[in-house]
Amino acid sequence: MISYKKNKIVVPRFEEANGFYTTKERSALMSKIKAKETKPEVQLRKALWNVGIRYRKNVKSLPGKPDIVISKFKLILFIDGEFWHGYDWDKKKKSIKSNKGFWIPKIERNMQRDAENNQLLKEQGWTVMRFWAHQINKEFGECLNQILSYITEFEKFRTIGQQD
Repeated sequence: MISYKKNKIVVPRFEEANGFYTTKERSALMSKIKAKETKPEVQLRKALWNVGIRYRKNVKSLPGKPDIVISKFKLILFIDGEFWHGYDWDKKKKSIKSNKGFWIPKIERNMQRDAENNQLLKEQGWTVMRFWAHQINKEFGECLNQILSYITEFEKFRTIGQQD
């Protein structure tokens, strides 16, 4: 497969010297945002465990350090936060009021990195599923069914391959 590399988006350092400023209150709030062990991620992991699906979490050796890796089925799951990964980005980026010069490239680079990681994982033979945190919160059954349907199809295909 031919890979066309885009130019990587450069994100400036968030420093006063670069013209970026934030209040102590905002900084304290931002420091509490978690990158792993988020509520949607934990909720999905518990449901998978309860139906007998075993997994690894935050596997550092894979591109993107996936939230959930189900090796038996070559399945990778990411649960993405809406702000950090650019949900409805064309509308949302217009609403950013402060430090636009930092946040817009930051989120766009995150989106670019997500696409790069998806491509690398697919080239390694993985199936990648990405869910927004709000999907896990509001449409949990549908997300879980999508995962379980994939696993069921994977097992059918593997069983057929073993019969030949």
